[in-house]
Amino acid sequence: MTTARPGPAPATALRRSRVVVRGVVQGVGFRPFVYALATGLRLSGHVTNTADGVVAEVEGDPTAVATFCARLAPDAPPLARVESVEAADVTTSGGSGFTIAPSRQGGSVRTLVPPDTATCDDCLAELADPADRRYLHPFITCTHCGPRFTIVTGLPYDRAHTTMAGFPMCPDCAREYADPADRRFHAQPVACPRCGPRLRLVTAPGGPASSGTEPSPDHARADPGGDPGADPIAAARRMLASGAILAVKGLGGYHLACDATNPHAVAELRRRKARGDKPFAMMAAELADIEPLAHLCPLERELLTGNVRPVVLLRRRDDARPRQGAAPAGAVAPGSPDLGFMLPYTPVHHLLLGLGTEDGEGPRLLVMTSGNLAGEPIVTDDGEALTRLAGLADAWLLHDRPIHVPCDDSVVRVCDGEQLTLRRSRGYAPLPVALPVEVAPALAVGGDLKNAFCLGDGRQAWLSAHIGDMDDLATQLALTSAEWRLESVTGVRPGLLAADRHPAYRSTRWAREHAEGRPVVPVQHHHAHVAAAMAENGLDGTAPVIGVAFDGTGYGLDGAVWGGEFLLADYAGFERFAHLTYVPLPGGDAAVRRPYRMALAHLRAAGLAADSALPCTRACPPGELPVLERQLAGGVNCVPTSSMGRLFDAVSSLVGICHHAGYEAQAAIELEAAALRAPDVAEDGRYVFRLGSPRSGAPLTADPAPLLRAVAADVLEGAPTAVVAARFHRAVARLVRTVCVAARGGTGVETVALTGGVFANTVLSSACAEGLREDGFTVLRHRSIPPNDGGLALGQLVVAARITDRAAPATPRRERH
Repeated sequence: MTTARPGPAPATALRRSRVVVRGVVQGVGFRPFVYALATGLRLSGHVTNTADGVVAEVEGDPTAVATFCARLAPDAPPLARVESVEAADVTTSGGSGFTIAPSRQGGSVRTLVPPDTATCDDCLAELADPADRRYLHPFITCTHCGPRFTIVTGLPYDRAHTTMAGFPMCPDCAREYADPADRRFHAQPVACPRCGPRLRLVTAPGGPASSGTEPSPDHARADPGGDPGADPIAAARRMLASGAILAVKGLGGYHLACDATNPHAVAELRRRKARGDKPFAMMAAELADIEPLAHLCPLERELLTGNVRPVVLLRRRDDARPRQGAAPAGAVAPGSPDLGFMLPYTPVHHLLLGLGTEDGEGPRLLVMTSGNLAGEPIVTDDGEALTRLAGLADAWLLHDRPIHVPCDDSVVRVCDGEQLTLRRSRGYAPLPVALPVEVAPALAVGGDLKNAFCLGDGRQAWLSAHIGDMDDLATQLALTSAEWRLESVTGVRPGLLAADRHPAYRSTRWAREHAEGRPVVPVQHHHAHVAAAMAENGLDGTAPVIGVAFDGTGYGLDGAVWGGEFLLADYAGFERFAHLTYVPLPGGDAAVRRPYRMALAHLRAAGLAADSALPCTRACPPGELPVLERQLAGGVNCVPTSSMGRLFDAVSSLVGICHHAGYEAQAAIELEAAALRAPDVAEDGRYVFRLGSPRSGAPLTADPAPLLRAVAADVLEGAPTAVVAARFHRAVARLVRTVCVAARGGTGVETVALTGGVFANTVLSSACAEGLREDGFTVLRHRSIPPNDGGLALGQLVVAARITDRAAPATPRRERH
């Protein structure tokens, strides 16, 4: 218990109020803030953490009590998010002084756990100060920074309910913890070299030789028989500089790290991880290392340097002039128009990148990719890291603070001056999403790709951190663990589950297996995408929107693979207003991995010959081409698809950009990169979709045959690839405008939601939004919720679990689903 200076002087009229503050108010220095505010106003009383939030009782001059209540939200600590302040007068009790009381157990959980936060400037200054007792301490933290969500084991948020419980504070740390004037007053992860976690470096048997791999007193507990004076950080830097690959334990899991400027190290990491050509993210020592390599707008600078520190996708500079020692190898992001950068967000990162060394010894750019094999969840346990990452890493930089909650790096980009989140994870999870409609307690399990689930209750939803792709058993087990943890910290007890309508999705099967008698509500994939965009933008669903849902795949109500959809939708249902014309998907996933198959399928559907001079035809092995032609002619293993993602794949191969996709959306990403090289290309009247309807009352169909004919002709005539790619993007944007105008003409709907993974393409998103606004539409786009399947669960939640007046008549709509 912490006791303050004396409280108020005796007064003839006193007021006592009980105040409950809810939101992100634990683990962010809120009780110390309340303490300082109350004592500054000469109020007596106490403050404590509870499962319901922060509860304070203050007594004193009525004006001072009113001021106290009024200042709680606007003056709150920087990491706090105050959602509500409820005050009620209670009987005065006298007394003096103000105390921080021990946390109270029990009751319903309704407080919010803060996300992990990047190391603050004050801690960095101490980290670099030889006179400070935490000089070069790899776990320096305070009230304003450091681990939070990933170390929480229960609520209320106290040290005993974190993975720091096993590290008793030394007298110096305990004194700081108890001092109201100290920045570490009631900072739960507080520690120092004497009492905190320790680093150690473990090398793989037969791995690269290095000296100093045993822990030093400042950085790690010495292994029996080891060199007590060695420094694992210095040894790790030397190994990275020599081309080694290290598994580095971070806040929410392990990274695999190597020198991003070393082409051999990058190529070897790519080979070991079976990464294909998928771009790697990089961590730079400082912003000045990034500026010569990529274009930076003010928002991108803010995202890089803020307290979240996500990976930010930045457009490459054509005139790049890297600083010495900071030129990324070509194999870091081959074929990508972007480079993904983040800045250090833990003390270990800063030390690895040279802080505290006279000459900045070690690499200035590190590849930092998730510590896992492709498709598996991120590794968090030390024992698992030593086994599962064996063969991937040459050494492991470990520490003994357990990670309770896995949490991958978040990924964002900027589109038209606004943040576009592509992966919502570290730094954002588990912050709640405000809902425009009330929902019953429910769990939405998301999809099979980029899985993230969502819990909801009332007017709040909690999206999980990134889980991964559900085709791996380890990922499915990770979903089970993560769901249980999020329930425990939110207090949501779902009464129903929502899942994708696809009967074979592993996420849907997981929902059925874990339902335990609760209803499982199926939600159509693209309806969920549109609903997620509506919810993020605050729409209550009383009026429909035109939802443009473009992605790679989603199970359609007719059993086809949908993905190029125009839906008239609200939360209650949808009408399929228009879609791309169906084409065969030859071989299912084989067509996704080999875009030339999709190009040949589209050519055949358009009535065009597979000219041997076309790149996609040349890419098809001679023995495969006649088999593929027979497969398409007979419809053998050819599910029909209306996917816009697959059309991007087809055009990418048709123009000769990408014939084999080593990672999701590679062909489309490289097609976008080509379009960026011809920014001033105008629309071409030949690049059009043919609109029609197969029968009265049926949805409009957009047939790309004329467009494909123009693309093929230009390719055969030798038109520049960039020009063809840019014309294709303009044609898709024109299609969106044309169909939305047609939908408005028949319904009067003037709001358009752009959603689905294809709208991670900023060239397309910008062109669509600009054109639609010129046509008088209100345009909704994603910002904090991913447009891809990482945001799917939010839409599933509001569709399946919203609380409505069941007696209210549904809006009549043709073929309403």
